[in-house]
Amino acid sequence: MEQENGKRLVIGVIGADVHAVGIRILEFAFRQAGFQVTNLGVMVSQEEFIGAALETGADAIVVSSLYGHGELDCRGLRDKCDEAGLEGILLYVGGNIVVGKQDFNDVEKRFHEMGFDRVFPPGTTPEQAIECLNKDLGVG
Repeated sequence: MEQENGKRLVIGVIGADVHAVGIRILEFAFRQAGFQVTNLGVMVSQEEFIGAALETGADAIVVSSLYGHGELDCRGLRDKCDEAGLEGILLYVGGNIVVGKQDFNDVEKRFHEMGFDRVFPPGTTPEQAIECLNKDLGVG
């Protein structure tokens, strides 16, 4: 295992989503990359993400969604983070985050407008997310 980089992540699967395999893979990959990871598991509310981020002093919240309702589940998260004192915390979202086949550029634009810093389409590798985290958090 690589040495810890001192950066803390809160990760989980938002809303009523029960897809657990992907978040475990991300947890393992992020830990191997040196991150301290708090994995909230599945069916996580916005408030649980925020509470864990406050409790752990997280540098980023990484939201996963696979059942297609991520857009609804994520709406308002940035505002709630700001209200809770987490202004500027890095917000990532990825997976199958919308219903049906939609142009990813449009999806990405909508999530950026909701305050997410990075938006990842289905099929994104953990390494791609790690590369972005390292860049955005000034690691390495």
